[in-house]
Amino acid sequence: MIRIENLSKSYRVRGREVKALADVNLSIAAGEFVAAVGASGSGKSTLLLTLGGLIHPDEGEVYLDGQSLYDMNQAQRAKIRQQSVGFLFQTFHLIPYLTARENVQTPLFVAGKTPAEQTETAVRLLREVGLEDRMDHKPAELSVGQMQRVALARTLANHPRLILADEPTGSLDPELAEEMVSHLERLNREGITVVMVTHVPAMAARAARRIVLSEGRVVSGTN
Repeated sequence: MIRIENLSKSYRVRGREVKALADVNLSIAAGEFVAAVGASGSGKSTLLLTLGGLIHPDEGEVYLDGQSLYDMNQAQRAKIRQQSVGFLFQTFHLIPYLTARENVQTPLFVAGKTPAEQTETAVRLLREVGLEDRMDHKPAELSVGQMQRVALARTLANHPRLILADEPTGSLDPELAEEMVSHLERLNREGITVVMVTHVPAMAARAARRIVLSEGRVVSGTN
């Protein structure tokens, strides 16, 4: 499903070049559950965002189902993300003035679904993550765990084939972290490819494969 060839990315930080990714080569098959681990600054999040077409690499290629993401223009990459990729972030990125249901409906609205389709899908997904009694609550009225479940429901709204999760348990206590990873395992069993960045060894151990990064390089787990 994903093939990365000779991927490199650098940033300028206070006048100094920092190599976030250095000549990374990696393949991830459809249906895999992969955890990317490594020390802070090892390149995990940059790798994830590059996989999702959000950060343009300096060199190299990212292929999704055989298509080169960075040979596309921004509009084409956005369409691929809308159709195939779901993002799950530690900080949720919920819209504060919208209810849980309205937050989940947002990608469906962008995709041009009818209001009835938006509502039906959002209600179903919120029920699946146990929030049937919180659909009309805004983020400020929800607990951290509930906000993360709203974010998960929104991630699933467009039926992604790939979920990219960046520290999805980072804001959660151990019990809620276990619940979130269980959701990701369930989705993976249903056929969704999952790539999860985490610094928690117990969470990484739940994945079928671990990719270890150090100083922008994949040092183990390439196959």
